[in-house]
Amino acid sequence: MGVVTPSTDRTPKQDRSRATRRRLLEAAVACLAEHGWAGSTVSVVAERAGVSRGAAQHHFPTREDLFTAAVEYVAEERSAALRALPVQGRTAVVAALVDLYTGPLFRAALQLWVAASNEASLHPRVSELEARVGRETHRIAVGLLAADETKPGARETVQGLLDMARGLGLANVLTDDTARRGRVVAQWAALVDDALG
Repeated sequence: MGVVTPSTDRTPKQDRSRATRRRLLEAAVACLAEHGWAGSTVSVVAERAGVSRGAAQHHFPTREDLFTAAVEYVAEERSAALRALPVQGRTAVVAALVDLYTGPLFRAALQLWVAASNEASLHPRVSELEARVGRETHRIAVGLLAADETKPGARETVQGLLDMARGLGLANVLTDDTARRGRVVAQWAALVDDALG
């Protein structure tokens, strides 16, 4: 019988596994945002995360598993950050909601949407994910804006704001439109405040 030597790594295996998974998810989102779907392979993500391809495939057996999980992970992180926003004026809330759609998460999600439009195996997963994320973002926005959806037009106002934010995110993909976006956000904040009372 061999001698059992204690491990010198004191980090529990489960914690290391969670840390590896998190690094893979963050690397996948960064790769999608920077390189698009075509340039984001499991190997590229594994290298960026500092793990082997085998370790990546242990956590995510397919490319689709990895990238849908990555976008979902970051969407949940962003939702948590939105929920944690302190109570503030509607202008700040509108700006925070627009920021959600103009950062790397939106870029990554957009790449995933484009890929899903052409890949049958990815389409239902991404559609379901985006529907769920959309509902959650709408619910959070209603709370942050203190919108009373029983009032006529309130629901449409919140949804219009989110649609406008998505449009600003699309405009930001090709060029940095920060200056124009600031003016648009200020105007939309005034419109939202007026519409919601």
